Amino acid sequence: MMRLPFIQIDAFADAPFTGNPAAVMPLTEWLPDATLQAIAAENNLAETAFLVPCPDPETADFDLRWFTPGVEVALCGHATLASGHLILAALPGMAAVRFSTKKAGVLLVARAGDGYALSLPAWVADVPVTGDRLAACGAALRAQPTEVLARGHDYFIAVFDSASDVRALDPDFRAIIDLQRGADIMVIATAPGGPGDADVVSRVFVPEAGVDEDSVTGSAHAILTPYWAARLGRYEFTAHQASKRGGDLGCRLDGNRAVLTGKCRTVIEGEFILA
Repeated sequence: MMRLPFIQIDAFADAPFTGNPAAVMPLTEWLPDATLQAIAAENNLAETAFLVPCPDPETADFDLRWFTPGVEVALCGHATLASGHLILAALPGMAAVRFSTKKAGVLLVARAGDGYALSLPAWVADVPVTGDRLAACGAALRAQPTEVLARGHDYFIAVFDSASDVRALDPDFRAIIDLQRGADIMVIATAPGGPGDADVVSRVFVPEAGVDEDSVTGSAHAILTPYWAARLGRYEFTAHQASKRGGDLGCRLDGNRAVLTGKCRTVIEGEFILA
């Protein structure tokens, strides 16, 4: 019988039951991919993060992988922040922790006041989506954005005029799956914040990966940070993800890095039992 530690952490959360919940499971060695995916499906959270001590301590402290209930993903911000919280809370003398990943390079989580700073690659979406693809995106969101920008085949930014437009979205998730099929596209709806709001508001939809609407998405803000830094004319701003749970982030463009700040709360500790 194998017993694996299981910790559920609300990331980008000022209090329990806010932000985005992630399961974090430290391992001594990698389990088969099918087992990792089955565990993530059993957890049924947006992401389960698995970490193993890095064999090359000069490169990083831990190797890190993330799984939704349906697939392994190339980048997950909130589960990285949660993983950093787990390690740094256990090691109070440690200022920062480095995670080596398959496709996103080395990610850093450092202490920042009473929360953490997460350094992600700043990925630029600068290809206009036009024609049938633009129409399909508007139909899937059931609202027409002012523009849609793509980063390769994995991220769409659908830009709206106002935060109220974003909050009012009632997407057709089946149509979003059709839009995503074969491309693993994350659809990010965003707009300037309204009076008394954060500088930027967003919502994120990834039903093809098993998550209709994500609660608070670090990887989306790795895309939103360079976009809004350019549009706002400044390197630092506040962001709110207007999901049902909701969550707040600080965003800063630092060269080719998007630095996101936020807090975490541990809400469950236990064991995963594999017979």
